[in-house]
Amino acid sequence: MVPRTPTLEEAPVRRPRADAVRNRARIVETASAVFAARGSDASLEEIARGAGVGIGTLYRHFPTREDLIEAVFHDRLDELQQLAEELLGADEPWEALTTWLHEQLRQAATCRGLAAEAMLSMLADDGEPRACEAMRQAGAALLARAQAAGEVRAEVDIDDLVRMVQAVTLAAEESDDPASAERLFRFVLDGIRAH
Repeated sequence: MVPRTPTLEEAPVRRPRADAVRNRARIVETASAVFAARGSDASLEEIARGAGVGIGTLYRHFPTREDLIEAVFHDRLDELQQLAEELLGADEPWEALTTWLHEQLRQAATCRGLAAEAMLSMLADDGEPRACEAMRQAGAALLARAQAAGEVRAEVDIDDLVRMVQAVTLAAEESDDPASAERLFRFVLDGIRAH
């Protein structure tokens, strides 16, 4: 009797080798720094060199530039989600929310268009970005805590807040004043604060 060949679903899942996992992490970390410095159309060869891998290794992990941009963007979303979850235990709900929003501002300012490009490539069939949902929910929990403490106006929602931070980033990019992002960010915080 000839043994049956397992289907794809039945085949054992092979774990990636440890060096492949390290290479992928180095590529994403290097790409994050290079994209922040030069924008999302930076040289993939420069990223590979900076990560200490060949260009073939980069393409094995990320067949397209969009795949690499998505990986960097996911990494940043994960950082924001983890920060929000950590801040949920903070004593001061207002400080926790503003710390999280400020980190979002900082990341958006260093992305230089990366977020917009990644979001376009990650839109689901229904047009809604799914990758941000866990980060969004963690931020919504921070906002709900601040609202329950009477620190934030009741009509503010998490989507408005995220859009406002992105708008501050875009407005600051067009300004010659390096302090404009922080000033505009303070205006946003003043606008959402319950008085």
